[in-house]
Amino acid sequence: MARQQDVRVRRVYEAPSPDDGQRILVDRLWPRGLSKGTAQLDEWLKAVAPSTGLRRWYGHEPARFTEFRRRYHEELREPERAAALAQLTESARQGTVTLLTASRDVGHSQAAVLAERLRQAMTGERSDDGQPDLDEDRPGDPACWMKRVCPACGGVADADPPAACPQCHAMIPGE
Repeated sequence: MARQQDVRVRRVYEAPSPDDGQRILVDRLWPRGLSKGTAQLDEWLKAVAPSTGLRRWYGHEPARFTEFRRRYHEELREPERAAALAQLTESARQGTVTLLTASRDVGHSQAAVLAERLRQAMTGERSDDGQPDLDEDRPGDPACWMKRVCPACGGVADADPPAACPQCHAMIPGE
């Protein structure tokens, strides 16, 4: 018999519930004033958390949430975060998962964004940005774009043929 799939979001400071299923902390930083024993976590998945720069820019200001969500979706495409997200998706497919965060406003947190992504992955829906979520068979960018990739930093030039990297300004060799 398959276990029921459910994705929940809660504050890590709340007492654990028997209905939580697998409890996974999705913050990059350990919650202040909380001992590891009190948290009763099954896993701390730091790799899926937003970057320090994005987290600091956002500052948990609800007016910035839409842009935070968009930027965080972009970050979730990075290899380390994508692998952590795939691991989280597999956990969610096995049964109930509770995503834990220290954020006071869980509805405007990375945990809420992750919960949305996980629910979409389980139903096969597309996100608001039109991208298929967590589709492991999704192809990458066309191979012809390889000539636009900066060998120094990995940035991608907008022009074709490229001359200089838009990020580090290094010269991109032509074909």
